[in-house]
Amino acid sequence: MEKLEKFTGVYNIEDHIATENLNTGKKVYGERLIEVDDKEYRIWEPRRSKLGAAIMNGMETFPFKTDSKILYLGASSGTTPSHISDIATNGTIWCVEFSPRMMRSLVELSRDRVNMVPLLDDATKPRNYLHLLEKVDILYSDVAQSKQSELFMENMRLYLKPEGIGIIMIKSRSIDVTQSPKKIFREEEKKLKTGGFKVLEKINLEPYEKDHLAMVCKFAF
Repeated sequence: MEKLEKFTGVYNIEDHIATENLNTGKKVYGERLIEVDDKEYRIWEPRRSKLGAAIMNGMETFPFKTDSKILYLGASSGTTPSHISDIATNGTIWCVEFSPRMMRSLVELSRDRVNMVPLLDDATKPRNYLHLLEKVDILYSDVAQSKQSELFMENMRLYLKPEGIGIIMIKSRSIDVTQSPKKIFREEEKKLKTGGFKVLEKINLEPYEKDHLAMVCKFAF
């Protein structure tokens, strides 16, 4: 079975993408485990992870490194953070999640993954966790609500290093179900540009996620 490294810590194996399992023998969300060259890999399911979908759809800007410091907003039960955890083995992922039910799963997952730090908090109030983390290299946001771009930018201004990268997963239906997704995506991009950010890349997540767009950003200055 052939394995090719696509990005740091992300591999093409057959028709799939995968990450090397930080916890050998353990699954996170029912994903397949496969062995190649005496190492175990977790298949990264694009229908279960928007970042996985973005990679499958041709994402070019992939800032995650082995020592990256990452703030993840909307971590849910930890599906995507677990793959980032496989990559950033010497880094830290601060995982903000608002739902106590999801947080229970996230805390359990973090027992086995020491580079993941679960934070039960509200991403719309980023100063709440100001004392808990440092400036980060990457800010990743997957928070499905009407002000998703605003909270993304507020967190970026507080926590992202000047040279850092921000990634937002925009869900158009959480913003306005009456408007076309294309119009909403244009409006959200305009908000980011007006807010002082440069959009480096846009990736539509169809067919894995309906009415979703990934935007990769950095500070414009």
